[in-house]
Amino acid sequence: MFPYKTSFQLDRKSKQALYLQLSNRFIELIKERKLIPETKLPGSRTLSELLNVHRKTVVACYEELLLQGWVESIPKKGTFINANLPELHQQEFLKKENIIAAKTIGFGFYKNTSLVRKSPEFKEKWMYLNDGISDARLTPTEDLARTYRRICSRKNIYKEMSYGSLYGNEKLRKTLVEYLNKTRGLNISKDNVIITRGSQMGIFLASKLLLQEEDCVVIGLTNYTSADTNFLQRKANLIRVTVDDNGLVTDEIEQICKKRIIKAVYVTSHHHHPTTVTLSAERRIHLLNLAKKYSFAIIEDDYDYDFNYNHSPILPLASHDTNGNVIYIGSVCKTVAPVFRIGYLIAPKPFVDEAANQRRFIDRQGDALLELTFEDFIKSGDLDRHIKKVMKVYKTRRDLFCKILNEQFSDVFTFQKPKGGMAVWLTLNKKYSWTNISKAAIKYQLEIGEWQRYDNAKVGHNSIRIGFASYNEEEIKELLKRLLLTINEVKNLKISF
Repeated sequence: MFPYKTSFQLDRKSKQALYLQLSNRFIELIKERKLIPETKLPGSRTLSELLNVHRKTVVACYEELLLQGWVESIPKKGTFINANLPELHQQEFLKKENIIAAKTIGFGFYKNTSLVRKSPEFKEKWMYLNDGISDARLTPTEDLARTYRRICSRKNIYKEMSYGSLYGNEKLRKTLVEYLNKTRGLNISKDNVIITRGSQMGIFLASKLLLQEEDCVVIGLTNYTSADTNFLQRKANLIRVTVDDNGLVTDEIEQICKKRIIKAVYVTSHHHHPTTVTLSAERRIHLLNLAKKYSFAIIEDDYDYDFNYNHSPILPLASHDTNGNVIYIGSVCKTVAPVFRIGYLIAPKPFVDEAANQRRFIDRQGDALLELTFEDFIKSGDLDRHIKKVMKVYKTRRDLFCKILNEQFSDVFTFQKPKGGMAVWLTLNKKYSWTNISKAAIKYQLEIGEWQRYDNAKVGHNSIRIGFASYNEEEIKELLKRLLLTINEVKNLKISF
């Protein structure tokens, strides 16, 4: 009999719910192989009596472990540790840039056409599809402004207004360490953190340090376009693997590792970009084991960790990394508003030190006053309160968005209701094309955008990612009404909405 009573120490004064403390401890015991696959867990009544907690706490814990894939429930038999969990062992490229001859200017320069992306010309009364951004109208601007003014009025603020650390503001780094260790299960110090101008800068720095010409990086068959572009600028070889309902297929990565040397795997583990699927617990451990065995880096882009509607956020790969393979990248841009360019890169200290050296030449330092503002915003609990507020709003919008899609577009789109994030991955019936829909949408003042960028591998999946979070309920109805009008224009059918 496993000593459950002495193996679980619950802090009843902690802000973290007891069922999450219990869940996280179970995960630790499973990773440490103290609870091995196929072990039967005690019944909820038995465990609640052993630990002196309410039975509902144990039930919620087991449901959380089931959602994350750590356990499996067998009818009439009980709850068991997932039998399929592996052991976590501790420890055609772009053409060359063309030189542009001097015409209207007095010198020549190099232009990289791969970086060109069409930006919509925003027009009054038009509506524009996006791939999942926050609603700027929900930004707590008054709270942030008040904090900013208070910081600027400090007597010794002048000390923050000269050249500062290449790593970003030290107070923010310390606060982030405390916050991320507590909320995401990390085990880091400020030496592992460099502040960036959003996650995009983190991907840029990681690419620059990891990749040279002809190096191999593994990405999803569908993948975040800007990450692809970063890797291609390093002239790396992009090796694509399948993405299914459980995320990147790590068995394919293992087969690649047996044949080639790879330098990195890029993964959006929480909600894969663009398809929104979550990397399963089994594959997370498998990927970490592969990284240890074959000595490659995992670039974990956790761009929307905070937005989960069905269960609490799943801990990132970085929380399970004991061998120093994971480079963890995140930001507050998605959570609060894109205008606040505050992000972070977390990695082993030697990597962070070199990233700081590289950062010197593209951004000498961050915005110290803004970083101090967000240090206060996080430390005071305002960030958590904001997340709870917008989560309710975005969940309502997700539900409405998906409800209308089901009711009005069932013969046109297939999709899975996303468990989190701010967008839906829609697959268009192959009788139709996004090219024709994009052209027809102009009549209804609807901008579809560059839908082609979701299929960089050119496999013809006919899918795009559409955000719902930035529209209120009336705007969602209007947006989807225009989309329905557009599609029926293509179908040449009468509509009812």
